[in-house]
Amino acid sequence: MKLGIAGSGMIVKEFLTIVPFLEKIEVTAICGRKSSEVKLQELSENYGIRDTFTDYDEFLSSPVDTVYVAVPNSLHFAYAKRALEAGKNVILEKPFTSAYPEALQLCSLAKEKQLFLFEAITTLYLPNYQKIRELIPILGDIRIVQCNYSQYSKRYDNFKEGVILPAFDRELSGGALMDLNIYNIHYVTGLFGRPRNVEYYPNMERGIDTSGILILEYDTFKCTCIGAKDCKAPIANNIQGDKGCIYQNTPANVCDNFEVILNNGEVQTVNENRYPHRMVNEFIDFEALIAGMDYEKCYQLLEHSLMVCEVQAAARKKAGIVFPAD
Repeated sequence: MKLGIAGSGMIVKEFLTIVPFLEKIEVTAICGRKSSEVKLQELSENYGIRDTFTDYDEFLSSPVDTVYVAVPNSLHFAYAKRALEAGKNVILEKPFTSAYPEALQLCSLAKEKQLFLFEAITTLYLPNYQKIRELIPILGDIRIVQCNYSQYSKRYDNFKEGVILPAFDRELSGGALMDLNIYNIHYVTGLFGRPRNVEYYPNMERGIDTSGILILEYDTFKCTCIGAKDCKAPIANNIQGDKGCIYQNTPANVCDNFEVILNNGEVQTVNENRYPHRMVNEFIDFEALIAGMDYEKCYQLLEHSLMVCEVQAAARKKAGIVFPAD
């Protein structure tokens, strides 16, 4: 895979640290805004990226076959659409798109052009998460699911002073739901499918959710998902059945070791993750699916991304959070 990166923010820097683990992926180009030219040059020199661009069309004309789109949330749709139209496979950072119709359009375009389109959501590709899916039946009938991803953001300090950065900018599709709770949605729906009802109760400031409680209702159990950027608490995921529970004290996107605690007193600690960084598995899988021309698996994953996008859109609608893309 000849990979080109669109973006130069924190997630790009984090991704570049795992490239040594990706033996079949060559990062050949990076593209950003003119104002980020110095940063692009530094990344290029530090990580051996051959070409840098500040013009996206020129970047798309370069010999990359796959584009990793890691720009602000509100730009996901436009950047991914242009890459697909240019005949490039796309790996699109979470959240997939701001609005559900945008997600539908991207999926349709990818299928029409027989291209690969993935959402970069680490959870689904981690061995521990797959093991949790396998172990859920031993918990009996599921009654309660809880996910809490609360992480105080230094950007919230700026926000309180009136400096609005992308993470808290409604115009850029920011907010706690799109930043942190989106991981919880992926975690829960990846295990249990589509909820029958969605409710969202956010703490709102200046038209954006700085934290909030998402309620997902299923036929036989209830789920609470907390995402907070204005306060913090111990991070925890609990899947509670009438025969035991699974307890995990890492965020949904990290999905590190977990405990299976049964009613009979048996406790088992499980950790099947093999790599030190959460992003390695997903990119290894993306490369393998593209190399193997496995469109069927790709489009199955897209159906999951569509479901998550539909859930977040329903949650925002219930809470009155409106983005420009809506």
